[in-house]
Amino acid sequence: MDHLAELKEFARLHARGQGMKAEHATRVLARITNDTTGDPESWAAVWTAEGRAAAGRGDLLDACRHYALARFPYHGDADRLDAQRLCVDTFDQWRRDQEGIQRLEFKDIDGAGGTVACWAAGLDRSRPLLVVMGGIVSVKEQWAPLLPLLSRLGFAVVVTELPGVGENTVTYGPDSWRTLSLLLDRLADRALVADTSMLALSFSGHLALGAAAEDPRIRRVLTVGAPVAGFFTDEAWWPRVPGITTDTLRRLTGSEDLTELRDRLAGFALTPERLRQVRIPVRYVASSRDEIIPDTDQTLLRRTLDDVRFKTFDDVHGSPAHLGATRRWLFSQLLWLRFARRRTRPTSRGTVGARSS
Repeated sequence: MDHLAELKEFARLHARGQGMKAEHATRVLARITNDTTGDPESWAAVWTAEGRAAAGRGDLLDACRHYALARFPYHGDADRLDAQRLCVDTFDQWRRDQEGIQRLEFKDIDGAGGTVACWAAGLDRSRPLLVVMGGIVSVKEQWAPLLPLLSRLGFAVVVTELPGVGENTVTYGPDSWRTLSLLLDRLADRALVADTSMLALSFSGHLALGAAAEDPRIRRVLTVGAPVAGFFTDEAWWPRVPGITTDTLRRLTGSEDLTELRDRLAGFALTPERLRQVRIPVRYVASSRDEIIPDTDQTLLRRTLDDVRFKTFDDVHGSPAHLGATRRWLFSQLLWLRFARRRTRPTSRGTVGARSS
């Protein structure tokens, strides 16, 4: 599959995941003839024009959806960088008319000049913290419309981005899980960080698991299609990984070529010993036709975690055709784990076990 065709295929899935009508996405994609900066029929130009049209109609969130696709899969050229800025600025304009949605920006969060930006709601030191983070191509504006709902459910909720994605300027590397702990440090006077839930999708789920092994403030992890170990190390699996995924990871990690990327990614793998330190509930939405994450990663989690449950859909990575069902299952698990379940740990490994539902 050539570059533009692969872009279009993945965009259909991401458009669906953002709630965009398939017919509309198909019409927009049909007008895109290239991916050349400055061309009015290019990827970024067509999606950006659609975003501006939506903003002109006063539908600011719809504009954000189009700008997010215009900068897809990452803002690596001038047109995509403009779309990234428009996405943030338009969302900021939208949220100013909403009650209680704040912008947070933490500079030099990693001691190396990295900045993490967030949208937040319900901040209160008495409220349990919920951190929402997407994967390697998902900007925080895609998830932030959930802020009012999650706040009403009783959480201090913060939506942010994976290192290297969107406004997060921290370099993505094997130790990026530390960024989550540093974020909790910065939020300590704004939420009950000692009772933190992570709703961390795709590659950020990998970060959340790594952080949970070290940081006792993280009390539960809910994820969708998170890589664990095999994705990073399995030589037989790697040729099947889509080009957009490898290209985006190369960009985020600062790798010059595929060889350097593979060498870097080997250090990301979570070992069984590390995973056995994750002594909290983990809830995982899996896709039976996942083209990115090998099923050996699920097998590893079943073998090493005390309390893990899976919900599997017949779908591709991220289960975009099951968005509603995915959210219902994750939110029901989140609420049950946080508010209903007794805070007791299994008396021995496997008491709760790796169930599927």
